[in-house]
Parts: sequence; structure tokens; C-alpha cells
Amino acid sequence: MTDNKKNNDIAYLAGGCFWCFEAIFQNLQGVEEVTSGYSGGNVKNPTYEQVCSGKTGHAEVIKIEYDTSLITYKELLEVFFTTHDPTTLNRQGNDVGTQYRSVIFYQTQDQKIAAEQMKSEIENKKIWDNTIVTEISPLREFYEAEEFHQEYFLNNPTQSYCNVVIEPKVSKFRKQYSEKLKKVNLKL
Repeated sequence: MTDNKKNNDIAYLAGGCFWCFEAIFQNLQGVEEVTSGYSGGNVKNPTYEQVCSGKTGHAEVIKIEYDTSLITYKELLEVFFTTHDPTTLNRQGNDVGTQYRSVIFYQTQDQKIAAEQMKSEIENKKIWDNTIVTEISPLREFYEAEEFHQEYFLNNPTQSYCNVVIEPKVSKFRKQYSEKLKKVNLKL
């Protein structure tokens, strides 16, 4: 008899707008759920408006629940480092402020070591022209973002930010990582 128990784990990543990252990571085989939220700051239960002010210290973060038998933490980190610019301090494109900084929030010593190794590996591959500025910090708290922000790209496909910013990132990601995408059953 086979054991159907899943080997789930959680990763917390920040690399700019959480709408973009959520839309990317939801496509990966093995990712069970992606939740947008806030972490890394000093205000309890912050609102989106508070985080956007830059005064809370929080970054826009995604919480990724994933099945370790289908995707590894290292694979998640590889996607993380290659789908945003980890060399720009407190900025992704036109999104500017500490809430858009690049951060890996680790929960265990193993995650910290894996993050440091992947950061070094990506740096050594010279994928980016500039030095990687991604922070590697312990997770203290994660605050789930307001419901409006969850599955934003899926729920707002005609919104201009989705068309101009998110769709091109997701399309590029899908081409680059086509072998890691969830398999979709199309019913005709």
C-alpha cells in the first residue's frame, strides 16, 4: 500500500510586487498554494496602504506552500533569482521603496544555508551584470494581505498593470521554465 501523504513545506519570498510573484509561482508544478502578504517590518497586522507608505519596514511577500516530492526549495530559489532583478536595491522596475526589496525569509537553518548557497551560485554564474543585493533574513511574522490582493492577476486579467507588467513577466517565465509548469487538463 502506498503512502499518499504529501511532504509539504513553506517558503517566504519577496522580490517586488507580490501580484507578479504570485502569478509566477502559482504556475509551478508542486506549488500547492501562494498567499500574498507582508513581512520583515515592525508594525503588527499592517494594511496595504501602511506598507506602501514605506514606514512599516515590511516587504510585499509571498508565502509558497509546496510539495517537496514535486519541487525543491532550491528549485523555488532558482525561479526566484531568475524572475526578478535581485541587483536593484528597494526597487523592481517602476515599483520603488523598501516594500519592493528582494528578500528570502528563512524559517530553518537548512533554508538559510540553501538561500546563501543559491545566492552565491547565481552570483557566480554572472546571470546579472550587477551584484545581488537580496537580503537573507529570519522570518519573524507573516501577515496575510487583504483578500483583494489574493490571486490578483487571475481575478483582474484586464487591469492595465496586469497587462503591461505582470503578463510579460509570466509569459517570459512560462517560456523559460516550461518543463516545470503545472500540467493542465483541457476539456474541449
